[in-house]
Amino acid sequence: MNGYFYMTTKTNKFILITITLLFSTLACRAATNLISPDSPAPAPAPLPTKPVSAPTNVTEFQSCPVLLQDIMTAATTSGSDAEAQDDQYLVTYTVNGNQINNPQYETVPNDLQDKQKDNASHKFVWNYFASIIPMDERNFVTEYSITTDGVDNTLAAVTQTTSDPSHWALEVDILDINDTYNLTYTLIHEFGHLLTLNSEQVPANKRVFFNPDDYDIYDQAVAECPQYFTGEGCSTPDSYINEFFHRFWVDFYDEWKDIDGIEDEDVYYEKLDDFYNTYQDQFLTDYAPTNPGEDIAESWAFFILSPKPQPNSIANEKILFFYEYPELVQLREDILNRICESFPQ
Repeated sequence: MNGYFYMTTKTNKFILITITLLFSTLACRAATNLISPDSPAPAPAPLPTKPVSAPTNVTEFQSCPVLLQDIMTAATTSGSDAEAQDDQYLVTYTVNGNQINNPQYETVPNDLQDKQKDNASHKFVWNYFASIIPMDERNFVTEYSITTDGVDNTLAAVTQTTSDPSHWALEVDILDINDTYNLTYTLIHEFGHLLTLNSEQVPANKRVFFNPDDYDIYDQAVAECPQYFTGEGCSTPDSYINEFFHRFWVDFYDEWKDIDGIEDEDVYYEKLDDFYNTYQDQFLTDYAPTNPGEDIAESWAFFILSPKPQPNSIANEKILFFYEYPELVQLREDILNRICESFPQ
């Protein structure tokens, strides 16, 4: 059984990776197979090139539009050809509300020891995340890890903790935190996963979680789910991701599943590119068609950081989807105000 991890890279050139998982370890990975557990990993995707449509009301775009525009520009224009290295965990903290404590240090190479001991930088990133995301929206985040896979690769990830699938961990690459524009976008994207996959939205399937290599248990869980099965569990009928899936994915989901099951990586990448090109007007970025979970997280990031678009494409309708929920509109306003106040200068 493959594990499900959600990540973005420093450059926002999102990378999707599937690994066979023993839940005793954490790693910075993206969710690959939210239905099919054994499909291959997509190649690093080019950055999005299509801007969001002009706002319907410019004054709606909060108090720091230049900053927000700069964040989106950085997220959609930067790129990197850096080669990823093996994931290295440096230290993992326990999260208590807004505080991190009880650091658990790993054995690391000499050249990473200074980064491992750089508690000020560790706290800087956590404090920024805690300042822009309200505490009651992240009270299930109980761990915070400092990692690295080399410069300009994976910036951050979220994953279920190894001991409790209803708890989640935030992971950040210490070598990639200096670009605060991409850091901001990435943290918003990762929070999109937390928002849509937490146990209130998707009750964790403990049988699947604690039996990661048992395909029969996984297949049974999928078959018994009348809603969208995310990999973590069966989404509730009124969950954001279930509604998003049924509104935007059912028409081509079987086609996508056929592609997602291709084992030859070169063929898979080619077919996924063809899939994106066929349905390009339905996705905000060319990473979004990787799977519904990444699509909704991308759409969430655009919802938070971009002006409200015109309903002139399905891609823009995915942004407008969130405006249908008053609680998310209020959360957007709160997060935007927090970014405007807390962005590192």
